[in-house]
Amino acid sequence: MTSPMASRLTDLTIAEARDGLRKKSFSATEIAKAHVQAVEKARGLNAFITETPERALADAKASDQRIARGEGGPLEGVPLAIKDLFCTKGVLTTAGSHILDGFKPPYESTVTANLWRDGAAMLGKVNMDEFAMGSSNKTSYYGPVTNPWSRRGDNRKLVPGGSSGGSAASVAARIALGATGTDTGGSIRQPAAFTGIVGIKPTYGRCSRWGIVAFASSLDQAGPMTRTVRDSAIMLRSMAGHDPKDSTSVDLPVPDYEAALTGRIKGLRVGIPKEYRVDGMAGEIDKLWQQGVAWLKQEGAEPVEISLPHTKYALPAYYIIAPAEASSNLARYDGARFGLRVPGDSLIDMYENTRAAGFGKEVRRRVMIGTYVLSAGYYDAYYLRAQRVRALILRDFTQAFEKVDVILTPTAPSAAFGIDEKSDDPIAMYLNDVFTVTVNLAGLPGISVPAGLSADGLPLGLQLIGKAFDEETLFRAAQAIEQAAAFKARPAMVG
Repeated sequence: MTSPMASRLTDLTIAEARDGLRKKSFSATEIAKAHVQAVEKARGLNAFITETPERALADAKASDQRIARGEGGPLEGVPLAIKDLFCTKGVLTTAGSHILDGFKPPYESTVTANLWRDGAAMLGKVNMDEFAMGSSNKTSYYGPVTNPWSRRGDNRKLVPGGSSGGSAASVAARIALGATGTDTGGSIRQPAAFTGIVGIKPTYGRCSRWGIVAFASSLDQAGPMTRTVRDSAIMLRSMAGHDPKDSTSVDLPVPDYEAALTGRIKGLRVGIPKEYRVDGMAGEIDKLWQQGVAWLKQEGAEPVEISLPHTKYALPAYYIIAPAEASSNLARYDGARFGLRVPGDSLIDMYENTRAAGFGKEVRRRVMIGTYVLSAGYYDAYYLRAQRVRALILRDFTQAFEKVDVILTPTAPSAAFGIDEKSDDPIAMYLNDVFTVTVNLAGLPGISVPAGLSADGLPLGLQLIGKAFDEETLFRAAQAIEQAAAFKARPAMVG
């Protein structure tokens, strides 16, 4: 039985935990123990691939010692869940795939190293779609994650979204104060919307990609997943920063994002793109979008209708560029150096046997698509054309941001769906990314904020898109939506 004190500690936000630790209202060890117990109790969600309770308690003990000496860092004593795409030294890192069985990296990713530097504790590695390829967390070799939310009067299991489904579920279920995610086409923002939490994909280059298992190198970006906008601002400041080991990491100072949360958005110009009203979008999504416009207007912001004319080409372009980069990045998994090895009669046999056994169906599908579009006869027809479309999508945003400061859209075209729904239709699954992929193609920051409930009682999110490296304005506008929406709902399993 979880004690009242433990459940109260798991209900804290990162900001509350930080402030309480500084005041010595409780210890880092008490917080860690409460979360370790919560993780054990919620194993039915299948959120974690690898639990590290001993590490969490050791980290917490060290935090208590630093706090006693007055040396606490910005995330001192905060227990986090780490998406199993981040390499963690000496701790199993699988990317949700059979092909990385037994892989314990001899090095630490830059993002997680930054979190440990600032005092965070690791609860473990959380489940995800295999190699981050998916929108449901159903492609994981370790089985699907269950969304902690359920429809009113219906106990059928729902997906938490993907690929950062384990991260989203662990934060929503109150078994981690925050989690790292990665976003290649919406993999932070869509699961955040499905589970009623906040998730931000920063500008491409804001967080180092070094030590993150690559899916599509020109699209992947790490970001935080938390229960409040303030918590995301706190966590991103620790995660971000220039890294000479990553050639795509941008050498810019990291602002104090929390200080940007002034609550003032008077005069802010908010773009409303007409192309985001898509066929098949639930009426309640459109209604929530209009409500979001009204909330921002009430706070003094000015809605401006804008056009992003190449939006309709974004999904096809994404599903050419991302698989092409994946086919190149995943070529390294051959059974020769690390992870799974399935012997064969020759070297080529070993490669083929290992990759056939190690990669799941969705990964094989995308690798084959990617290899096809990069092949001699189709490179110009598909890949180069997709890159030109990408340039036009960026131009659309550049022109729009001459008139507006942020852009408001829905995050996903629906609420969370059942684990057994859409499973045989990859196209229907890919359409989950319709509102999010443009942001990755353009390298811009985007944030999802929980803003309401569906008719079935499931969370719905609103997305804000910002100018490159202007996460401060994005956080400020996101907090205005958060305060207006006053989203206090929580999964029934949390109580």
